[in-house]
Amino acid sequence: MSERQVQVRRVYDDPEPADGSRVLVDRLWPRGLSKDRAHLDDWLKQISPSTELRKWYAHDPDRYGEFAKRYRAELEEPERAEALDHLRALSKKGSLTLLTATKRSDISEAAVLADLLSS
Repeated sequence: MSERQVQVRRVYDDPEPADGSRVLVDRLWPRGLSKDRAHLDDWLKQISPSTELRKWYAHDPDRYGEFAKRYRAELEEPERAEALDHLRALSKKGSLTLLTATKRSDISEAAVLADLLSS
């Protein structure tokens, strides 16, 4: 039986065989990365945090807890909820890798999504 998992990686890292489905969850395309090199299965920009939340957060580690709470609330909005359902379906089919361009993927929206999908 293969183990299904949700992991978070930087989109700039080379793909690995264990990645499974590779989904970019950032609103903006990663700077300096070609679409060929990204090796994406999907790009769900509609699941990303609102511009207001993203700017307020600014990837400040001290704000991560509050960011995660506010982002989870945003994920209840219809368009984001539909995208989250799509990720849930992908995660049930096998391994899923959520990709982000941020330097600290452990405190990114991808980390919040991975936590939601793994629980």
